[in-house]
Amino acid sequence: MMHPTRKRRLWLVLGLVAASAVAAGLVTLALRENITYLYTPSQVYAGEAADQAVFRLGGMVAKDSLKREDGTLKVSFGVTDGDAVMTAHYEGILPDLFRENQAVIATGRRQGDEFIATQVLAKHDEQYMPREVAEAMGKAHEKHKVEDKAKPDNQGAY
Repeated sequence: MMHPTRKRRLWLVLGLVAASAVAAGLVTLALRENITYLYTPSQVYAGEAADQAVFRLGGMVAKDSLKREDGTLKVSFGVTDGDAVMTAHYEGILPDLFRENQAVIATGRRQGDEFIATQVLAKHDEQYMPREVAEAMGKAHEKHKVEDKAKPDNQGAY
């Protein structure tokens, strides 16, 4: 038979373990609902991004794709990873550095073969590109045998 003090301690420890497990489960659930994954247009067309899920679309603004609707803040533009181009639609003020042939990340949802953006971010520096976008662009460059001029020359010229 267990001593009453030990029994109380055991129940206290079991209660703390149960409360910790519930708290960890709730935190995991909350984080999973707020995560937005980054995909390239090729990955989206391959079905890696769910149709109704919020995700980030990353790549370069395709050349000659930027179209503004007169009298409104509505714009459409193509996002490319070198293999595929996805048309994105956005209503709002674009970042100052947003332009064609520059890196872009748009947050939003897929609607058919198009992307409806709720937020658009443009790269802020010639040397900066999100790692996921840089890797996808690098794979596309290798596939199409494009020379990457953006690679540093490793001569410490910074």
